[in-house]
Amino acid sequence: MENLDYIEIIGLCAAVLTTAAFLPQVYKTWKTKDVSSLSLPMLTMFFIGVVLWLIYGFLLNRPALIFANSITCVSAFLLFYFKIKYRNR
Repeated sequence: MENLDYIEIIGLCAAVLTTAAFLPQVYKTWKTKDVSSLSLPMLTMFFIGVVLWLIYGFLLNRPALIFANSITCVSAFLLFYFKIKYRNR
């Protein structure tokens, strides 16, 4: 059981780093409203992939997967929304 705690800590550290790395792009896009460099097919595939990872995390009851993918799901959705909303600017 002690190894599982250690493994979960590694997963949570990875979750924090990979999720935090995505947030500056969301902030920059929100502030500048420049979506020209964002690919709609990439955002769509990424969002679907993150939703599937989130479902997977819930099915396995893995806090690191649930935490990271919940936040990333919101971030990816926001970029997807910004891409649609600001596409004509």
